[in-house]
Parts: sequence; C-alpha cells; structure tokens
Amino acid sequence: MKIAFLACPTTLPGSPLRRPDAFEHDLLIGALREGLGARGEVTAIDWHAPLDQLTGFDLAYLGTPWDYTEAKDEFLTRLDTLEAAGVVVANPAKVVRWNADKLYLRELAEAGVPSIPTLWPGSAGPTEIAQAFDQFATDRVVVKRRVGAGAIGQDSFTRANPPAAEWRLDQPAMIQPFLPAIQHEGELSFIFIDGQFSHALIKRAAEGDYRIQSLYGGSEVPLDPAPADRAAAQAVMAALPFAQPPLYARIDMVRLDSGELAVIEAELIEPYLYPEQGPRFGAMLAEAMLGRIQAAAT
Repeated sequence: MKIAFLACPTTLPGSPLRRPDAFEHDLLIGALREGLGARGEVTAIDWHAPLDQLTGFDLAYLGTPWDYTEAKDEFLTRLDTLEAAGVVVANPAKVVRWNADKLYLRELAEAGVPSIPTLWPGSAGPTEIAQAFDQFATDRVVVKRRVGAGAIGQDSFTRANPPAAEWRLDQPAMIQPFLPAIQHEGELSFIFIDGQFSHALIKRAAEGDYRIQSLYGGSEVPLDPAPADRAAAQAVMAALPFAQPPLYARIDMVRLDSGELAVIEAELIEPYLYPEQGPRFGAMLAEAMLGRIQAAAT
C-alpha cells in the first residue's frame, strides 16, 4: 500500500523553512512507518506538489500540512480533486470542510456537548473585547481566529490590560472567557483512531504562558483518564455529524469550575497525535488506514 503523508514546506525534513516544532512531523511519520511495517510505504510529500505526484497513492494522510489555514479553499479543492481521482483521503474532504471553521463548536454546543461560552463576531476590536468582558462577567478573555491553528493570531486580554485602540482581528473571530484550569491542570487531549480510544495526555503551558503548544514551550505527560473524563471525550466523538467516525481525532478539553470537562477543539484535520504517549498508536493508525484502503477497493 502506498500512503502519502501530506506535509508542507515548514514541516518537511531538509526544508530551509522548517519550523522549530517540526520534530512532531518526524515522530508522527516514524510511528506510522513502524506500525505499518512491511505492509506498505509512507512518503512525505508537500500537499502543494503537482497533482500527478499525488494521485499515485492509495491513501493521502493529512499529516502536517500546517500552512493550510492560509489557503483553506485551495486545500479543500486539492482534497476534493484527490478523492475524485480515487485516492482515499483521511480525513475526508467533507470532514475537513466542516472542521476548518471553528464555528463547528457552536454546532456541537447546540447538540448538547459541554462547551465554553463563545461570542462569534465577524471581526474583533476593542469594542468587541469590552463587550465580552461584560457578557462573560470575567476579567480575562481569549480571542482566536475562526480559521486557524497552533494558537497563531491568538490574543488574551484583561480588563486591566485591554487591547490598544488600533488593535483589530480583521477576520471572523471567536472570543471566550479565559479558563484558569488551562494553567492549573492543563488541557486534556484524547486520541481516537477509527472511533476507538487510543491514548490520552495532559498538555501544560510554560511558566507565565497559557498556550500549551510545543512551539511556545508547552509540555505533555501521559494520562490514564478518569472514567468520567474519558466518557466526556467519547460523548464529543458521538456528537460528530458523520456516519463513519473520522480515521483519527484529537478531542481537546479543559475543566470548567463545575469540574465538568468542556470541549476546546475537536481536531480532525492535521492534529499532532502525540505518538510518544500512545504505545499502541502507530499500529492502530496503520490498521485503520489499511482498512480504509481495502474498503475503497471493494
């Protein structure tokens, strides 16, 4: 079986543009190759590559195409084209299209998934931030891009240190109250492969920060989740609006003051899946990929 591990210039080995956190690419593709063994071949390739270089694969895995947020429409068109050419795309274009705009979180909340209160302005400036302080009765908020990843373009403001008068996020935004648990306990991540639980971990921010990504000094530790916490993540999976579970999913959650976990993200596009915390992960992912390829061939 021939598997394309879709990447981008900032994650591909040897690229002069490679990001400091692109070691995650190496760990992820290494786990997949180990799990696959002699049953198939995995090739890292830029998703921007000419189409004829991509259509010869049985499956295209959205490994580390981390620049897709700057070219979302082009990315989605590329996935549609690959599927039309008979390549199994994981996760499929319809899943990516739903997940690419964080407005999907509102849909999950409406389905009853415990969620963080959110405002959805078309753009955000000092007025919207001031309104959020009052709306959420809080002294600190976080503002994010609706189409974004890796905390890029994200800001946090307090009543004591509001945004400057000229500050503006001039694109669809989301504003949420800052949850202290993100610094005290951390962010809990639950990894699912083909709908089955693989492993969990806690991601913690560096001292003085709240962003948990490795790019900002975040760290991770394995987690044996409490039954109630695992059930909360499985409830998010059950609420996803797809007949077939995604090939892979990372459900990120944070604890509310009530003790209940709320979903921060259901990462279904190109999430890092933390193979070093999941000893079964590589084998599970490889088996799931082979199953999708075999199903498409019948």
